[in-house]
Amino acid sequence: MSLTDDRFPSSSSFDLIASSLSDEGQRQDAIKKGAAIFAFTLKNKNGETADWYIDLKETGKVVKGATAPDGKKPNVTLILSDDDFAKMMSGKANAQNLFMKGKLKIKGDVMKATKMEPILTNAQVKAKL
Repeated sequence: MSLTDDRFPSSSSFDLIASSLSDEGQRQDAIKKGAAIFAFTLKNKNGETADWYIDLKETGKVVKGATAPDGKKPNVTLILSDDDFAKMMSGKANAQNLFMKGKLKIKGDVMKATKMEPILTNAQVKAKL
């Protein structure tokens, strides 16, 4: 099942992330490095928002929806525009710069947010192959 939402063009990146986590070795490595549940809230040009979750605490699942996998609470929530998420996923922007410019808001454990960057980079590499 696709995680893409046509109202959020960059949401296709969540399919890439899920694909990169489909390999057992990569999933276990990501869980070891991430050790958290990450929530993403994207806002499109029409002002609509949508949520996705990546469970890097236990399962390595990527899901779309208003609640985290299996009803768990996210450790950190990243809130940004669809355009900025696309830039981050393409490597044209990084999370730290977006945060410093006020384009990325983080709720929860800010230190956990830094653990997400290698997982996103892995999905970027897979997309370029």
